[in-house]
Amino acid sequence: MAWAGKWSLGALLAVALGSAAAAERVTVFAAASLKTALDDLKPEILAATDHELRLVFAGSSTLARQIEQGAPADIFISANVGWMDHLQERGKIDAASRLDLLANSLVFIGREAEPDLNFEDAASFGEGRIAMGLTQAVPAGIYGREALTSLGLWEALKAQVVETDNVRAALALVAMGEARYGVVYGSDAVAEPKVQVLLGFPSESHSPIVYPAALVGGSEAAAEVLTFLQSDTAWSVLGAQGFIKLEAAAE
Repeated sequence: MAWAGKWSLGALLAVALGSAAAAERVTVFAAASLKTALDDLKPEILAATDHELRLVFAGSSTLARQIEQGAPADIFISANVGWMDHLQERGKIDAASRLDLLANSLVFIGREAEPDLNFEDAASFGEGRIAMGLTQAVPAGIYGREALTSLGLWEALKAQVVETDNVRAALALVAMGEARYGVVYGSDAVAEPKVQVLLGFPSESHSPIVYPAALVGGSEAAAEVLTFLQSDTAWSVLGAQGFIKLEAAAE
């Protein structure tokens, strides 16, 4: 009977250890604009998959370069296709797992309403500073410069632009009153109650804002998390944060 008791205890320990091994920590490198949504989804993902998330947020360009240099990411979610293409061309992601996860809009924000502001008249912007992500590297900055150029405003306003390492840093400058205006995603404006959308950029003024996602390695746990991010449960959070389903963006 004593041996049976020991065997039962050993079997229980084996089962417990096996369950612990099945639950893994999945490291997600994600564009800074996803911070609020993924922070909210973290407990949902744990409950659904039994996997804990380690979330790393920065500009897509910074994250892509870190992955290229061997940073231990399991999933990469970029705010534009260019940086995902960059990694795919270098064999740094699982190309078969790559998918377009969601879309976004581009908006011009401030702390206070400015009814005279318009895209037809550069003079209506006054001399206030305009916070934007790095216009040669950060996706939101790239889209923003593209849009302002398309609208014929870049040359007139570029001296007022303050470039930041990521879009959330640009958002913070406006929220703190350090910059009068900012160019951010629609989802960023939802996440920060201290700012408001002053103008929405026409979708045709910039390239489509698409967020591709892919596995960096072959982890089964990471694949489960990526699958969950496409679920209705995930979309109830992403949609509430201002992100757009690709089907809706195409309409």
